[in-house]
Amino acid sequence: MRFSLLEPLPPPLAALLAALRQHLAAFDQVVVAYSGGVDSALVAALAVEQRGGAALAITGVSPALAPHLRQEAAAQAGWLRIRHREIATAELADPAYASNPEQRCYACKRELHRLLAPIAAAAGGAAVVDGVNADDLGDHRPGIRAAQEFGVRSPLAEVGLDKAGVRQLSRALGLPWWDKPAQPCLASRFPYGEPITAERLERVAAAEAWLLAAGWPQLRVRCQGQTARIELPADQLNRALLLWAEPTARGELVAAFLEFGFTAVGVDLEGLVSGKLNRELAAQSLPEFRPSPLR
Repeated sequence: MRFSLLEPLPPPLAALLAALRQHLAAFDQVVVAYSGGVDSALVAALAVEQRGGAALAITGVSPALAPHLRQEAAAQAGWLRIRHREIATAELADPAYASNPEQRCYACKRELHRLLAPIAAAAGGAAVVDGVNADDLGDHRPGIRAAQEFGVRSPLAEVGLDKAGVRQLSRALGLPWWDKPAQPCLASRFPYGEPITAERLERVAAAEAWLLAAGWPQLRVRCQGQTARIELPADQLNRALLLWAEPTARGELVAAFLEFGFTAVGVDLEGLVSGKLNRELAAQSLPEFRPSPLR
């Protein structure tokens, strides 16, 4: 099996594709830490292309994975014809995760790779690879350190492929989900320091599923205490505000969110910004504001 190019690639990107193929072909057995996102799906596609039945994709399943993303991951794996397994992860039982500290993602990935390591060993010492790309290396990603501690390889980052390149390659190779919106885990909807529980994750998942079914394909429902804040792409804000200014539509939205367990719901006027809650980390590093004394 080999994915044919459906469109020409610029020479630098063609060289990165060749490097990725060579990288994955070097492993006798390979286990892909596979979420179903664009990045890990590209790694899975090239892993099965190069290693066939010696490639295995594994998805960690917990309340932090939205149900529709779990279904999409399984469907994509079937489309790729890569062997696929789900494993239950228990990061919520770890206070280093459930208390939602700044290093929460470290605890999450540590739990995932703790479970992947024996699976890889049982497969004849398979290499574990993930979908970390070159752009991720410049962001607040504590999970990368956990993966490195377990010896996980990151083919996309290692060859220097960024997010835009991942999408362009995926489109050229005919992967139907090349433009799939980024979907970080549901734990990312809570400000650092607010506890994460299965009930709170399920509440956010239900709210986002409701909005998806209502025709909003890209969104976040941020949760602060019992308040929901809807983030939509900036170019969709006018439509949303006009719609929800109408009493019937607004009433349906509010009623649904109250039923999910929120006590209030609003719309973020800035729009959807990936990683918005990481601003808190930057704000903590700023000097304390002290007003000048009155004269």
